[in-house]
Amino acid sequence: MTQSKHNLTATIPFSCMGERLDAALAQLFSDYSRNRIQQWIKDGKVRLDGVVNTKPRHSVLGGEQVVLEVELQAETDIPAQEIELNVVYEDDAIMVINKPAGLVVHPGAGNPDGTLMNALLYYNEALREVPRAGIVHRLDKDTTGLMVVAKTIPAQTHLVEQLQRHAVERIYDAVVVGRMNSGGTINKPIGRNPSDRKKMAVRAVGGKEAVSHYRVLEHFREHTRIRVKLETGRTHQIRVHMSYLGFPLVGDPLYGTRFRIPRQMEPDFVDYLRHFHRQALHAGALSLTHPVSRKVMKWKAPMPDDMLELIDILREDVEIYEEQQLGYDEFDYEDYGVEVEWVTDEDIPD
Repeated sequence: MTQSKHNLTATIPFSCMGERLDAALAQLFSDYSRNRIQQWIKDGKVRLDGVVNTKPRHSVLGGEQVVLEVELQAETDIPAQEIELNVVYEDDAIMVINKPAGLVVHPGAGNPDGTLMNALLYYNEALREVPRAGIVHRLDKDTTGLMVVAKTIPAQTHLVEQLQRHAVERIYDAVVVGRMNSGGTINKPIGRNPSDRKKMAVRAVGGKEAVSHYRVLEHFREHTRIRVKLETGRTHQIRVHMSYLGFPLVGDPLYGTRFRIPRQMEPDFVDYLRHFHRQALHAGALSLTHPVSRKVMKWKAPMPDDMLELIDILREDVEIYEEQQLGYDEFDYEDYGVEVEWVTDEDIPD
């Protein structure tokens, strides 16, 4: 494998005063593991206020200017695979992808190939010389929507720095279970779930800062369509935050709760909800500063068909329910093999 090098710069926040250097840098450069950062420190790849520091245990004061010389292996061993990509924008520095549901971003355990990275290397062989084939942020396998990919190392460095400064705007559409009365902001740290390593959780101790701003777009009988703006970009952030608030995403296999429907919903609608087996989450808007032109650029991607159909069904359910008269004959849901938790009118807040 060949090595690629580029520098990342940042200012250590005063909130890190007294922390170990490796711990502070792991927060600043969260794309890299703490073990890797420790090794870079020991190898003399870190400069504080222009001075090389080789001690991971060094206590920071806050306010120091840090330069991290990143050394990464180019993606020479990842096979290129012909996988269709929906490229919504491309120039010499970046490309923007509208990722479909079911496409994993990086190869890993259980997904050795067939990923977005494999597709990118087939689409543009030159991306082998860019760490991670230019991928600077991720979407979960079954989350759809917009991702930016860097085509050069300088572009990648600039985009990573924007992400670290929370300067990249990412806005998501989602449908959650339950009637959310109003929008707001949730600022709860997220870390690995200690009892299930496949999941993340809100963790007061050991979690990383995670901030999500959300607003209500539309109410249904027992569901809500919302829009979420990320200030940070933690793994599963929206899914974890919404579940923590008691409004898990429709179809979320990890953070969802028991299947739940409004009373007297049409059996066909129940069946659709029952078989919606992915989180109803779409990265619909992306805004960033172009790494070369320095102009702010914005993109939007329409919601995929499955989410549009979900919303249409929930709207139609509201219309049908409002037209129903007293004495309506209820369906026998057991005939459909559906285990449900009935919601009465009294359970639905005004």
